[in-house]
Amino acid sequence: MRRIAGPAGVMAGIIAAFGYVGSVDPNQPGHYPVCPLLRLTGIYCPGCGGLRSAHAVAHGDIAAAFGSNALAVIGYGIFAVLWFVWMVRAAAGKPVRITLKPVHWWGIGAVLLIFTVVRNLPFGSVLAP
Repeated sequence: MRRIAGPAGVMAGIIAAFGYVGSVDPNQPGHYPVCPLLRLTGIYCPGCGGLRSAHAVAHGDIAAAFGSNALAVIGYGIFAVLWFVWMVRAAAGKPVRITLKPVHWWGIGAVLLIFTVVRNLPFGSVLAP
């Protein structure tokens, strides 16, 4: 039981966060702060629509979640896979070590930048929240 305390604790926190976002609708104004970049510049950041996406996932509406922030939904899936690997390895008593090389960090940054630019262009409006 002690070996899976870490992954179980992280999952409990994620469930609590999704439970809160699922019960307090981010589509209603006044519950959450507005994105400062959007407010000051009118530009959608890579996280814009993330709370609405989490709310939709919490309610089982994956299509609406993709419509709010497709990159966040992909991130939820990646997190789920990594958490599952962590849980299985922790239960078996094996260490989990994920190391990202600089090229991976640059790749993540490039994906975030491209996603941000495309969702703010007229042809990429389908990616805007």
